[in-house]
Amino acid sequence: MGLSVVHERCAGIDVHKAKLMVFVDLPREHARRVYGSDTESLLKLADWLQSMQVEDIAMESTGCYWKPVYNVLEATGLRPVVGNAMHMRGVPGRKTDVGDAEWICGLHRHGLVRASYIPPRAQRELRELVRYRQTLVEERADEANRIQKVLEGANIKLGSVVTDILGVSGRAILAGLAGGIEDPQVLAGLAHKRLEKKQDALQLALRGTMRTHQRQMLASQLDHVRYLDRQITMLGDRIDERLTQDQHSAVERLDAIPGISPLIAQVILTEAGDMQAFADSAHLASWAGLSPGDNESGGKRRPARTRRGNRCLRRALTLSGQAAGRSRKTYLGAAFGRIAARRGSKRAAMAIGRRILTIAYHVVKEGGTYQELGPNYLDERRRARVTRLAVARLERLGYTVQLQTATE
Repeated sequence: MGLSVVHERCAGIDVHKAKLMVFVDLPREHARRVYGSDTESLLKLADWLQSMQVEDIAMESTGCYWKPVYNVLEATGLRPVVGNAMHMRGVPGRKTDVGDAEWICGLHRHGLVRASYIPPRAQRELRELVRYRQTLVEERADEANRIQKVLEGANIKLGSVVTDILGVSGRAILAGLAGGIEDPQVLAGLAHKRLEKKQDALQLALRGTMRTHQRQMLASQLDHVRYLDRQITMLGDRIDERLTQDQHSAVERLDAIPGISPLIAQVILTEAGDMQAFADSAHLASWAGLSPGDNESGGKRRPARTRRGNRCLRRALTLSGQAAGRSRKTYLGAAFGRIAARRGSKRAAMAIGRRILTIAYHVVKEGGTYQELGPNYLDERRRARVTRLAVARLERLGYTVQLQTATE
């Protein structure tokens, strides 16, 4: 029994950096053409597809090169679909650009291309801003590490006394060092009043030898940090302007979840959208790369890693899991401790990140608010089992146990 045809007139595109190999499959004929990847060539491609009465197009998600193709075809009213390259591998031994385009078209003709989630144009633009801001935040952290290396080279132990060397006190001291101040007492006096109790430790830590080239490097690094701070602030303002009223409301509701900050909430909204594209939270977790891998054969399960998924969302949720693990008197904090005791803190952070994403899915999609369950929620759900195990353990240690409720 043959496969049923889903799209009578469709096209497959093998996307490369400088060229596109296009294969069109019609009921009684097919055609092949090569186009460039510049805007003029893409517009000619759209005109040719429309002249062939082709509206359904499939392509691979090749790096970032699929984006201009998708944008142009989408703007002209066509229906492009971006498929996962791992799901559309061609027949081994017949690997050519023409063969790839024909293979993609054949899969799409029979409805075998699993479309990737491509959000609307406005959300894609907002996503680019949020991702770029995250890149600058990471670059700022890297620059802070470079500053720390320069200080260590001068035997200045500022990081051992000041928690954040780029805070108010840290910046004032760094500016003094870059400006040529060498007296530890004068440098320590530049610190904020909250560090008055650490004056002796500060003076000891600031006693070092900073040479001219180190001062020059430190001055350049501080200029770079100030530039990054301005860019991050500017991007934050642009993101706030682009967020709709519903998205602002969703950010406030997500902020109530332990481990989620307003910045992480913006990442969740820009990456996953309004959650309508996902049937349930399990599909969303799989798309984000937070679901356990499956590797079973012959009834035996082997270790399997999680899939790559959406790297930006996965990284943000892993950080959220770590932050939630440090929270006190919360359900997520208690769950983190339980998992970390058995599997380690790294796996616990990812597992709690998965639970945070599940909570966020229902909060955004259903419009509800987060309700804290408390640190004893898991014990209360399994009250009988917890009691039985505790009694049995005490009895094994030689005790006679008689239970009595607190009210009695």
